[in-house]
Amino acid sequence: MTDKTSSGDIRHDWTRADIRALFQLPFPELMFRAAEMHRKYFDARQVQISTLLSIKTGGCPEDCAYCPQSVHFDTGVGAGKLMALETVLSEAKAAKDAGASRFCMGAAWRSPKDRDLDKVCAMVEGVKAMGLETCVTLGMLEGDQATRLKSAGLDYYNHNLDTSPEYYGDIITTRTYQDRLDTLSRVRDAGINVCCGGIVGMNESEDDRAGMIHALATLPAHPESVPINLLVQVEGTKLNGIAKLAPLDFVRTIAVARITMPASVVRLSAGREDMSDETQALCFLAGANSVFYGPRLLTTPNPVADKDRALMAELGLVPMPA
Repeated sequence: MTDKTSSGDIRHDWTRADIRALFQLPFPELMFRAAEMHRKYFDARQVQISTLLSIKTGGCPEDCAYCPQSVHFDTGVGAGKLMALETVLSEAKAAKDAGASRFCMGAAWRSPKDRDLDKVCAMVEGVKAMGLETCVTLGMLEGDQATRLKSAGLDYYNHNLDTSPEYYGDIITTRTYQDRLDTLSRVRDAGINVCCGGIVGMNESEDDRAGMIHALATLPAHPESVPINLLVQVEGTKLNGIAKLAPLDFVRTIAVARITMPASVVRLSAGREDMSDETQALCFLAGANSVFYGPRLLTTPNPVADKDRALMAELGLVPMPA
């Protein structure tokens, strides 16, 4: 990535009207602008490869309408215990051997208890020692917890805004939008890179997608990593059975994220298992430059690494150096 932050492309004064206008551009013009911006800040052939591991699955007290790990829904996902350090490190080594440069660990907590944070810090230290970038998502953090994670060597903390401020209450009632913003602020203050994006295909409007991008692009600093997830519908959750988002609407969201946050890595996250190769190719053309490798995300399917390697080879894409 080149440092062109003084070029005027990095803006924090986007208005909702600005972003709505981007969504409404003719598709060829939107794709051209996004691809142009992508090439200005990144090598457009390179894709950053991450692997995600659920280190503590199920039993989450939050009521996120999309999540099979919530205790509010009967999805067959039971509450598990925090993984042992040795198991996590073994998974991290396998991920590195498969080509990942970043290892992400997720725990289904509202917020971590201090005794659990000690164990996660040991995981971060061990994964970091392998030469992998580290990322965790553990729920809400207090300032001292963020500082401890930084001291352990954490590179990225993931905490998504999920959707627009206006639609948020239709999706989650057990924590507020401000709670999420507060955690992001604590992570940033601790000197940890921010990984923050959202989910589309949750029956939100195009204006809500614009609102989500607006919330991200007007943060005091753009997230270094912006995951854009396509809802994976899971039987038993509140959002199971809703109409699916049109593929080109998803591509538009990727393109608008790239234009408004040009120096951020934009990740194709959940939902790729249901995308055609052609949809994913359009997403890469629109500026996506990161994916998760491996057959599973936290609890939902993901394309196997061999399938991703074949698609990347066909498109002439290569892994981004660590």
